[in-house]
Amino acid sequence: MFVPSHRAGCVAETACSSRATPTAPSILLSASRCNGACREKLNSMDLLQYMAPVAVVLLVPATLMMEPDVLGAAAALAWEDPSFVWMLIGNSSLVYLVNPTNFLVTKHTSPLTLQVLRNAKGAVAVVVSILIFKNSVTVMGMLGYGVTIDGVVLYGEAKKRSK
Repeated sequence: MFVPSHRAGCVAETACSSRATPTAPSILLSASRCNGACREKLNSMDLLQYMAPVAVVLLVPATLMMEPDVLGAAAALAWEDPSFVWMLIGNSSLVYLVNPTNFLVTKHTSPLTLQVLRNAKGAVAVVVSILIFKNSVTVMGMLGYGVTIDGVVLYGEAKKRSK
């Protein structure tokens, strides 16, 4: 049975989180960074079109090096339960749709709002994991999640008052 390496997961999560910050898309999508010298600014879907193949080229070899038996494990799971293939396709499709959704949220709000939403999502995921899986949380962790929730609430209140 395939058991993912926790270190590889941490490295991948850190890399994906840093890549997913709204700074890169906002810099690449703005024509103002060119001081008027640019004729066209990069469309968010064009940016995704250029970023996705590079991500595949970088991440697939890294995954195969860190998890050498991943292809065999995936093939075995697909052989045992053909619905695994549909789950994999569905999961991949949802992960892909996160990018255009992030671009749309950034377009209609701001990169800061998107980051606040990500922080709220992380806190909600922790609460759900505690409720469903009975995961334990340290006092320091609870304080951190409390500060996160407080920050989300305060940001929402500040946005309401600014309108």
